[in-house]
Amino acid sequence: MEKRGMNERIQALRELSVSTQPHIDLERAKSETETYKKYEGTLSVPELRGQVLYDYFATKTLYIGEGELIVGEKGDAPQAAPTFPELCCHTVEDMHVMNDRDLINFSVKEEDYGYQEDVIIPYWERRSIRSKIIANMTQEWRDCYEAGIFTEFMEQRGPGHTVGSVKIYEKGFLDYKEEIQKSIDSLDFINDTEAYDKRNQLRGMAKSCDAIMVLGKRYAEYARELAAKETNEKRKEELLQIAANCDVVPAHKPETFWQAIQMYWFVHLGVTSELNPWDAYSPGRLDQHLNPFYKKGKEDGSLNDEKALELLECLWVKFNNQPAPPKVGITLKESSTYTDFANINTGGITPDGENGVNGVSYLILDCMDEMKLLQPSSNVQISKKTPQKFLKRACEISRKGWGQPAFYNTEAIIQELLNAGKSLEDARRGGTSGCVETGAFGNEAYILTGYFNIPKVFELTLNNGFDKMTGKQLGLKLGYGTDFKTYDELFEAFQKQMKYLIDIKIEGSNVIEKIYAEHMPAPFLSIITNDCITNGKDYNAGGARYNTKYLQGVGIGTITDCLAAVKYNVYDEKNFTMEELLAALDANFEGYERILNQVKNHSPKYGNDDDYADDIMKSVFGFYQKEVTGRKNMVGGTYRVNMLPTTCHVYFGDVMMASANGRLAHVPVSEGISPEKGADVNGPTAVIKSCAKMDHLQTGGTLLNQKFTPGVVAGEEGLDQMANLVRAYFNMDGHHIQFNVIDRETLIAAQKNPEEYKDLIVRVAGYSDHFRNLSKALQDEIINRTEQSFC
Repeated sequence: MEKRGMNERIQALRELSVSTQPHIDLERAKSETETYKKYEGTLSVPELRGQVLYDYFATKTLYIGEGELIVGEKGDAPQAAPTFPELCCHTVEDMHVMNDRDLINFSVKEEDYGYQEDVIIPYWERRSIRSKIIANMTQEWRDCYEAGIFTEFMEQRGPGHTVGSVKIYEKGFLDYKEEIQKSIDSLDFINDTEAYDKRNQLRGMAKSCDAIMVLGKRYAEYARELAAKETNEKRKEELLQIAANCDVVPAHKPETFWQAIQMYWFVHLGVTSELNPWDAYSPGRLDQHLNPFYKKGKEDGSLNDEKALELLECLWVKFNNQPAPPKVGITLKESSTYTDFANINTGGITPDGENGVNGVSYLILDCMDEMKLLQPSSNVQISKKTPQKFLKRACEISRKGWGQPAFYNTEAIIQELLNAGKSLEDARRGGTSGCVETGAFGNEAYILTGYFNIPKVFELTLNNGFDKMTGKQLGLKLGYGTDFKTYDELFEAFQKQMKYLIDIKIEGSNVIEKIYAEHMPAPFLSIITNDCITNGKDYNAGGARYNTKYLQGVGIGTITDCLAAVKYNVYDEKNFTMEELLAALDANFEGYERILNQVKNHSPKYGNDDDYADDIMKSVFGFYQKEVTGRKNMVGGTYRVNMLPTTCHVYFGDVMMASANGRLAHVPVSEGISPEKGADVNGPTAVIKSCAKMDHLQTGGTLLNQKFTPGVVAGEEGLDQMANLVRAYFNMDGHHIQFNVIDRETLIAAQKNPEEYKDLIVRVAGYSDHFRNLSKALQDEIINRTEQSFC
């Protein structure tokens, strides 16, 4: 196995992280069940949730690995995956599937099957949020969900996709607890009808402060116990320093670079142990948060670049030790990966609008380059003020071919946040987390609600709202494809179907929001999200300064090319009739090779700077964006859109018949805002010109994948061209771009002989993953992405 890391310590920690089999750890579930049995009905729900976290942190197995400098695991050891039965109570069959499946599997102890069946399931099956969601959805919602019109993020996990406040570096949890008590003391039980509810929420937050502090205290004690037994004087000294760090954080504010990283990691464990927000809890602008501690350490001589880099590499291992909690069913199909989607922002600008690149920024680039780990996802924010040196260093790492870092446009992010009603100060402090999602860091609950299958809507439109895959009437009865005499009539019907199906999705999401607000508050996450303490409201109930819900559009390349093919061939050029096209789709193009050739190879395609197709893309996106954006949610905020798929484009394609652009049945639809595989034939500049015609600034994030062979970006000239492509796209207000730098032959060889390519990492969507861990359909989709050239 490839040894990576700056020294033997890091190499050993990294090797343990990447070679350890992920496993299910029921310790949290057992502790939570005992807490509920003891306190349910005697404590308010927020206090009960705080008690659950406290009891787990007060008793959980502690782990300090050999050579570790940053301590704390979510479970009992590296690669442990706790379960969250209050959200999703897995069946025994689910547990066997997790253990036995070939990809993204989790080993399960034999005795845990029995405990799940005898204790966990009887208590949690009817109590779980998943059970409440399914019971409260309409039949229309269930039918659309099962048919793959949309997915539901909250079906197996809690709200995530957020970044805590910078204040965790400026105060400790004793300070937070004092702030909470002041908020309790100021409650007006005479005039405020919500005072009682607020007190319960605040008491839950106070208990959560105790929870994180007891974890820190226990780690301090445990490190001293290990130090007392340690015979190696250097390691003894390290363990005593770890103990001293844990005496300070999380109870008090950090004073050193080492303590600042440890503080963040304790907070990360608090958020991800409280609930399962596996769509990302992230440290945000880590370079800017750590820079004051870095400068102080350099000035007083307690820190040098080598030590700072070593601590960062220890943190990178910690991220990689945490597999995303296990998923089953549709949720696995929409996001099949161990990756937990923590996404670190580096660069950009400072809150006062100046260049944000600093010494820690370059150390983080060196760290990601050296470690080459799936987690954390690492991105660079590129502003007009970003030094070219920094951009080229990021490109230099990216062209090594494992998908990191991704590139984000700082000015676009700020404008997106301003367009969504954020203040300039809050917008400048914001960035991206998860895959590409924009948020006002520390001030916003921005929660993804699910993916929306835009090409499937068109499939229903051609069939009078009937889904031939499930045999169910899912959409409105507006007529068949043959009934629409003009393209405008067809597009109007498509819009009506989309609105109807979006209504079903958002109606369900609004109910789910209320379920979470009432039954599953997140008091720990509320502590570190600004205004929740002041408002006395939970993160899941609208306590944050801003409360946004996102609906992710998938398949814009596919739907654009479908509509372009129909408009061009049926209505404009009359190359074939609608009857012939529908017959070809029903036959999966078998026996209709002429039509297949025409739609696939001789019709306008998105991604080539061709206004014929790109104008259609703008029309589809514009309608989708306007139909969702501004709708009120249940917690005082609004809905917005972003355009990303994770791995859902594979699932969405699998539930579809053949498409009018020549895509065969069950083949993945396009991912992100990228063109269809092989449709973009005019080079990368044509791609970014097409993509830039979308109004990115009205979204909460868009995702663009590009693929190059290594030779295309080789040498100084290749590096300059890569950097210039990023700058050019961002000058056109593009939100994000990322690169796979690998040749098709290597991918095909890796697919045939996975054991020989164990270390091969590729960019999938908003994250990187081992190629061997991807389904064949997803591997094929990546193989078939267009290999671009600057020639």
